[in-house]
Amino acid sequence: MTCKTTASRRHFLAQVAAGSAAGLATTFFPSSVLGREKNVSPSSRIGVGIIGLGRQCIAHNLPVFMRRKDCQVVSLCDADRWRMQLPDDPVVRHSAQRNQWDPAVLKNCFRTTDFREVLARNDVDAVMISTPDHWHIANALAAIKAGKDVCCEKPLGLAISHGRILADAAAGSDCVFRTDSEFRSIPHLFKAVGLVRTGKIGKLKTIRISVPIYWEPLPMQPDMPVPENLDYDMWLGPAPKVAYTEKRVHPLKRYGRPGWYSNRDYCDGAISNWGYHPADIAQWANDTERTGPVEVEGSGTFPPEHYLWNVITEFKVHYRYANGVEMFYAGRKDYKDGQSYMRFEGTEGWVCGWYSPDRLEAEPFRRSITSGT
Repeated sequence: MTCKTTASRRHFLAQVAAGSAAGLATTFFPSSVLGREKNVSPSSRIGVGIIGLGRQCIAHNLPVFMRRKDCQVVSLCDADRWRMQLPDDPVVRHSAQRNQWDPAVLKNCFRTTDFREVLARNDVDAVMISTPDHWHIANALAAIKAGKDVCCEKPLGLAISHGRILADAAAGSDCVFRTDSEFRSIPHLFKAVGLVRTGKIGKLKTIRISVPIYWEPLPMQPDMPVPENLDYDMWLGPAPKVAYTEKRVHPLKRYGRPGWYSNRDYCDGAISNWGYHPADIAQWANDTERTGPVEVEGSGTFPPEHYLWNVITEFKVHYRYANGVEMFYAGRKDYKDGQSYMRFEGTEGWVCGWYSPDRLEAEPFRRSITSGT
């Protein structure tokens, strides 16, 4: 089917995508779209191409599509060929067991290191883009041009102007476009936003959000031979052409945190990558999703620009909104790895939503403001 004749599939994708990273959405469709109950006809399934198979995709994005009976992953793409050996990797098998999907289903899936080959396939209706940040805009623009629906990891790009180009392209097309934002599908964060927006803490006055900084600046590393399995030119893509070293890209044959996350050619670091999540929740709770702050002032620590890992480390940013709300955003090394909070303080109380391995919950709102973070 062409882009303009898949309305029922588009409706499905728009709905299921709302919970793609966390897999929390439940949607019901008529039998005319999905076939008989628990027996979805192949012609009604969404054909999904996965572009980028790193740790975020394996842990969160891929399992959601694999669990759905009304879509089918038909194509896999990654610049590292090793990552496409999914059924044989123990990390993938562990993720599959935890998230209840069968990696053997992907054994005969089409594989390529070139995302353009995915977009050229007639059996691909939609793509999940989980590539490094510097590739998001180019991947997504090409997918829109090819008539595919798009799920794209945050942040969309490394410059506001690039994001504007992508937003305009999506708005001018027939495609469904969705930016991944898994925090919106976490029940206790949804509840915290609801308490704020329904006035349960009175008039919102102050927002405090945070992200952990879990790396140290790293000097430039020695050049290394490009691994046999890695299409390094494709991985670099729109970024400057530079010599390969492992800590620039991602760990060899494992799913540890990637080096690209800490280099400004590929990512702006936690302040805008991880930080997208708490900032998005803050914008949502403040009802400023379509605007933004009117004043911004901040400070932070940058490693030398010639370092390999040179993104901002610790930082403090102060925002003021037109409605008088102030927001304080901090990134600190003493936060436990994985810990992030979104605290909302009003005239009648406060509520704080946490995201961390051992504290995935919202504190109950208080009737009086208390001290602390």
